[in-house]
Amino acid sequence: MNIPADLKYTRDHEWVKLDGDIATIGITDFAQKELGDIVYVEIETEGEELDGEEVFGTVEAVKTVSDLFMPMAGTVVEVNPGLEENPAVVNEDAYGKGWMIKVKVDLNNLGSLLSADEYKELVG
Repeated sequence: MNIPADLKYTRDHEWVKLDGDIATIGITDFAQKELGDIVYVEIETEGEELDGEEVFGTVEAVKTVSDLFMPMAGTVVEVNPGLEENPAVVNEDAYGKGWMIKVKVDLNNLGSLLSADEYKELVG
């Protein structure tokens, strides 16, 4: 299982990469494997300010639909434009081209993000 050490994680299986006050967010390799073949990603929250734990979108796989949760409060500044045309990129490259949103965050309020080691313990 791929769990990059330079990222932070949530108990809801999202990953977070911080670059200054911009957080890039996607779902983990574990999550995409559990979901199976992803056929649709719906994110209509661009420009919205959301609280941590709020739903920012949904991901639909062949066998289920799953909500996507904000790891921390922030304003959604960008949605990955490639997901509409090719949602399977999340299965192919969850930590790269399969990113979902970019969020402007308050660095003093990052919520309870997990380290790679803590996430490894969570998913066993």
